[in-house]
Amino acid sequence: MKTGTIYLVGAGPGDPDLLTLRAARLIERAPVIVHDGLVSADILALASPDAELISVAKRRAHHTLPQDQINALLVREALAGHDVVRLKGGDPLIFGRGGEEAEDARAAGVPIEIVPGISAANGAAAAAQIALTHRDAASIVSFVAGQCKGLSDQNWSGLAGKGRTLVIYMGVKTAPQIAEKLMADGLAPDMPLAVIENAARPEMRVVRGMLAGLPDLVEQEAIKSPALIVIGDVTARGTGAIAQVAQKAQTTQAAL
Repeated sequence: MKTGTIYLVGAGPGDPDLLTLRAARLIERAPVIVHDGLVSADILALASPDAELISVAKRRAHHTLPQDQINALLVREALAGHDVVRLKGGDPLIFGRGGEEAEDARAAGVPIEIVPGISAANGAAAAAQIALTHRDAASIVSFVAGQCKGLSDQNWSGLAGKGRTLVIYMGVKTAPQIAEKLMADGLAPDMPLAVIENAARPEMRVVRGMLAGLPDLVEQEAIKSPALIVIGDVTARGTGAIAQVAQKAQTTQAAL
């Protein structure tokens, strides 16, 4: 029996119009699709009616399948002769564990193809009209995971500040620790930021504030995942944003 191919496919931020042509074609013809919970229903609707759709959704402290079992599932389906689309939100190689899945596939002798997608950071920034780099504000962009073991022990100094933009994935639940950590590492309490919820989807929200107020902002606005936190002067650019952030900065400084 011929071994199938595992396709690690980025589904982008959720809008089917933001899929690559390669991703859309693979989804339409795949006999087996193993998908994350963040892949939108509109994208899954592109699949063939005969396709087997397998959800391996992950949520904080709850995984439908542990990662090693997901890897084994992909290999098992491919060895059974099925081409498998492993469909992930954003890009499969940016906090998508695509590297782990590719390593296990190669170890089992299964061919793989990686199809990039619009990352959550790029999709969210574009939808919110925030330039992650700007000649007058930022020439460096860093991506970090805000939900991981040993967060307090990691050294984030230098990742955010003047001339830099910091994008934090999976940081809603750990917003208090993130704000405390960054300020302890020297970042100013009045550093502007934006929290982008459900980026590039009809229900998208963008809320702006400052680093010191991040925990209260997340709580008061009832921010839910999926959401990205973008920290840096670039978030204060654009119509009305600079004045809004400046006003909040004055209020926070007075309170401090």
